[in-house]
Amino acid sequence: MTHLIVSEVTLTFGGLHALSDVNITIEPGLITSIIGPNGAGKTSILNCISGFYHPTKGEIHYGDRNLTHASPHQVSNMGIARAFQNLELFRGLSVLDNLLLARHQNLKYSIFHAIIYFGKASRLEAENRSYVEKVIDFMELEPYRREMVGNLSYGVQKRVEVARALTLAPQLLLLDEPMAGMNIEEKEDIVRFILDLKKEWGITVVLVEHDLGVVMDISDQIYVLDFGELIGSGRPEEVAANSQVIEAYIGEE
Repeated sequence: MTHLIVSEVTLTFGGLHALSDVNITIEPGLITSIIGPNGAGKTSILNCISGFYHPTKGEIHYGDRNLTHASPHQVSNMGIARAFQNLELFRGLSVLDNLLLARHQNLKYSIFHAIIYFGKASRLEAENRSYVEKVIDFMELEPYRREMVGNLSYGVQKRVEVARALTLAPQLLLLDEPMAGMNIEEKEDIVRFILDLKKEWGITVVLVEHDLGVVMDISDQIYVLDFGELIGSGRPEEVAANSQVIEAYIGEE
């Protein structure tokens, strides 16, 4: 089980400080939520962890590996996957093809094996197809497997986005507002999937989410950002009682 440690991370864009000396420790096997008002820096943290941004200062370690300047591809190969707030799917492909394409990095065989499609190539293709089928079954996407993603409802597309990240077989899953724009029933489904990922799959989950009711119900630990600074952390009941957190969300009386 591997810890993710964000140490004194600062991220600047010109004169704008998106993050300022942020320290976060992601405990393995838990659901950790990162919350805060709009513009607090939540997605910026995920961008730094997943390699889309590189911190101006500070370091990020995943176990004994330094992610500070790693590319998204390198981060993915280390067992970290991400589901995006804005859908990153191929709308003109089916659900099945989107998920198979996400597994492409696992198809490590030569051109020769690909041409004859025998031995290693056929075995790896079968293994990847089997894993994708496992994800489809878990995310309850069987009725949509042959549907074009662009024709699906927004709630189902968000589910496919999470499934796409799962096909990478991550140890650590970053979820950026997976319930945004969903109705109550769709949110309940995603919550159930997240809890099962922790309990049945043993996946460490980092959740960025605006629905505080959901966050307080399912999180093991919470970090709160405001204007790029960490203003509170702890268990849900500790965060709910933090005066700085209350002020950031509802203002002073």
